[in-house]
Amino acid sequence: MAAEAPATIAYAQRTQTWEVVLTSGKVVEVPEALTVAPKDAVNEGTIAPFLISGDGRHLFYYRKKDGLFVERTVHGKERVVAKRITAYAIGEEWPFVSYDGSYVIMGTSGPGLGVFADLRKRKAMGPPERTDAWSLSGFSPDSKRVLLGGEQMIVFDRALRPRLRLKTRLDPSALAGDYTTSAVLVGKGSKYRKVRLLNLRTGRAGAVVKVRLPRGQYIDDIDFDRSDRLIVRSKSAKGVAVYQVSRKTGAVKLLKEIERPDVAGWVLPGDDCYEPWADRK
Repeated sequence: MAAEAPATIAYAQRTQTWEVVLTSGKVVEVPEALTVAPKDAVNEGTIAPFLISGDGRHLFYYRKKDGLFVERTVHGKERVVAKRITAYAIGEEWPFVSYDGSYVIMGTSGPGLGVFADLRKRKAMGPPERTDAWSLSGFSPDSKRVLLGGEQMIVFDRALRPRLRLKTRLDPSALAGDYTTSAVLVGKGSKYRKVRLLNLRTGRAGAVVKVRLPRGQYIDDIDFDRSDRLIVRSKSAKGVAVYQVSRKTGAVKLLKEIERPDVAGWVLPGDDCYEPWADRK
């Protein structure tokens, strides 16, 4: 008998508990996941993060029984990401997850970054180069590299060894699969409609390109997919629209539009802890 194909998650929704909705339409409850920070947390009652890896295979949450941050597949067993990550700090720390769910980085209210957890090697590390004053710009699509910003933009491998450095005034938001090309949003925060590419090896920046989104829509999220296509997600009237963008002309191709469920909050694969479409207004 052939092995059952891994369950793929379309999105998660927050009702009385967290639930995941599979691409098949089946709904799986996750009652063991916290929906809000517990009474003994720094920010009691704050919505507890629930994340899905970009490939739709892995879910991450703080579990009720001990407040630890865990990872699992839909039908798999829980694995603790790092014992240092607990529900006590919900609202002061927030997780970022790589596309394949194998790497987790914790942002902090420091500002900066805290725990770096490699789930393949079951290893949790502190910030690289003896400083936590980093910002996360993105993972490469294959999850083998991470781009961090500080005094320099640096591409690190999974063991946090620096592979590429660039001093620049630009602020990249995504890293391509060549580990060298990055995407930089241009314009006012929350109203982005332009982008340019930056070569992290040479420091050369390309021309500013206007992304031809429908009127009233903006770039809410930008990344490169595993085929190195430039992809943007944009809050739409129905929910979220996903577009492929031409690097040269800014022309867009609608890949899919996900309709928002009628629930208090929802999470798509690849979301950070908060996205413009997360909560019902």
